Amino acid sequence: MPLRKIVLLLLAGGALLAALAYGFRPQPVKVDMVPAERGPLTVTIAEEGRTRVVDRYVVSAPISGTMVRIGFEVGDTVAADETLVTIHPPASAGLDPRSRAEAQARLAAADASLKAAQAGVEKARAELVLLQTKQQRIRNIVALKGLAREELDEIESLVRQGQAGLRSAEFMVQVARYERQAALAVLEYAQMVPAGQIEAMVLRAPVSGRILRLFEKSAGVVNAGQPLLELGDPQTIEVEVDLLSADAVRVQVGMKVIFSRWGGEKELSGIVKRVEPQGFTKISALGVEEQRVWVIVAFTEPPDKLQRLGDGYRLEADFILWHDADVLKVPGSALFRSDEGWALFVVENERARQRRVEIGHRGGIFVEILSGIEAGVTVINHPGDNVAEGCRVRRFARK
Repeated sequence: MPLRKIVLLLLAGGALLAALAYGFRPQPVKVDMVPAERGPLTVTIAEEGRTRVVDRYVVSAPISGTMVRIGFEVGDTVAADETLVTIHPPASAGLDPRSRAEAQARLAAADASLKAAQAGVEKARAELVLLQTKQQRIRNIVALKGLAREELDEIESLVRQGQAGLRSAEFMVQVARYERQAALAVLEYAQMVPAGQIEAMVLRAPVSGRILRLFEKSAGVVNAGQPLLELGDPQTIEVEVDLLSADAVRVQVGMKVIFSRWGGEKELSGIVKRVEPQGFTKISALGVEEQRVWVIVAFTEPPDKLQRLGDGYRLEADFILWHDADVLKVPGSALFRSDEGWALFVVENERARQRRVEIGHRGGIFVEILSGIEAGVTVINHPGDNVAEGCRVRRFARK
């Protein structure tokens, strides 16, 4: 065989072997790569909540009789001492000895409630004066020494809450005074009066506010103690959120809360006012029985920013459990269990290298890394079963 032909055959065979070797060699695994970077991290509990009017009062019928049709609608604004309901008592409006004793006891209880409410006003006013004095002192320090603005914002938030607390206490005084007048009015009807001289009982608004609910609207017979309508002060709005009991134990009074998806352009802020001590059972949408706890949150925004909110409005509440403005973080989907700890894959010279890491706080997407890697390294996100130590990897090209 000619030498030239032999050389050609050898070259062809070598090319075929090279092609086969190239075709069967391990191909790089396509992976999603993200950098480990420093930045802010927030740990939150997210749950749906609803607004409610803090200061509300149910107007009930103090006596039995025939009610005149109520001319108001839900949402109407009423002024203090404005006529709400008129009730015509029966021909005999007298009280038996037992009913008279009960009416006298209600009057005594109303007197005690009025005194307690007045004491509450004095307490709220004193606390507000103390907060305002502290606010002015911090303002002076900020102007002279450049104190951190966060402390001034915090005391101003407390002042707004103190103002809301004072309004609430004053509301309770007005309500207690109204209840005393209602109890006294019942005693005035205790005597037997001729039918032609019985006057109608007029129920007036104890405070200025809006009508939140009408229990009865049409004319008809009502019984003593029957609820007729509900009034509320729309300037005092808070939020009630039912959390899982396992989440509620992580929430503390004074914790910051961010409200979103309420219909406005910007988020609203608040703080936890109260975590109720008693839980309740609730069936979830999946039919699972859950133990829930009511958490009450007070807004820290000025009242003018809450004008568009009413009673029973839905919003999303994020409870800020922890926050740091500068931590090393990676997506939680990059981590996987290794023995009793955590690990992830980093990319070095186009190869995957496993690194054991120590994690800290876990946010919704990102996780804090305490040790194991440095900022700037490339991490494999969502590593699959085909990613192993030392395997060649290539960045997945997104379209």
